[in-house]
Amino acid sequence: MLRTSIRPRASAVALAALLAATATGCSAEEGAESATGGGSGVTVQAAQFSWTAAGLTNSILSEIAADHADLGVSSLATTQLDPAAAWTGAQRGDIDLLTEVALPNQQQLADGAADRVEIVSETYGDAAQGWFVPAYAVEPGGPLEGLTSVTQLNDYADALGNKFYDADPGYITTEQNAKRLEGYGITLEHVVSSEAAELAQLENSYTRQEPIVLYLYHPHAVFAQYDMVQLEEPTPYTEGCLTTGDGACAMPSYSANIAASTELREQAPAFVDLLTDLRISVEEMEQMQKQVDVDGEDVATVARQWVDEHADQIDQWIG
Repeated sequence: MLRTSIRPRASAVALAALLAATATGCSAEEGAESATGGGSGVTVQAAQFSWTAAGLTNSILSEIAADHADLGVSSLATTQLDPAAAWTGAQRGDIDLLTEVALPNQQQLADGAADRVEIVSETYGDAAQGWFVPAYAVEPGGPLEGLTSVTQLNDYADALGNKFYDADPGYITTEQNAKRLEGYGITLEHVVSSEAAELAQLENSYTRQEPIVLYLYHPHAVFAQYDMVQLEEPTPYTEGCLTTGDGACAMPSYSANIAASTELREQAPAFVDLLTDLRISVEEMEQMQKQVDVDGEDVATVARQWVDEHADQIDQWIG
């Protein structure tokens, strides 16, 4: 879904913003943001997931578009959506660009929109995710001393306040964690609200040097702030174990991908060609996340810095 001078789609932003309002409870005006690009060209309707890496990737693409008018994109109009709502919008033709698509986590959602949207690139891979505890908690003398595996969590239920903290209910991983808790027979309460609330709880626990167990994933600024230990998994991830299986398995390492609509490829082929080449390493992303989430720098400023530092590489991708 694009709005261009040659193909008017006046209701595009409203439709995407309505999806955001439904998914997040915000008003349509609060849901949509626009990032100015390079003059003439199409306006790309982009989904923006709630995690910082998604905002950084979209801002990087906006900066590149601003520098290179020949890519045929004038701006990115972003709407914050959870993955399910974003892929629904893509399937309907209301969303044309999704960055930070976590695979295999979002594979089923992507399959549902495959007739309109395709995965065009992998920005980074081998990103670990799972259940973490603070390092101080498992050190000798710590409240979780001896805890190494997810299968031991019931033995430490009292120390953990009988709670397992998770992120947003709209995340695919939240559904997976619910199944994993059941599959492993873990009786901890599954506390789900938002990633912000989850991280606030971690900060509170860390400040007090109290035990906590929660879901986390790389890349994330939290690893620049805290010394965290990932719990071991007795059973490796296999395809289907978190869907048709019993859930008693590890979470897969995942890759972050970019998906683009067939319409976007038709209207801005040079931009989609750039997307196929764009690479941002896990290490680079975590450094940028630290700048934004810990140091308080502006997303656009950090994205601009990355673009400037990679100008030669970007020219090669475009050339």
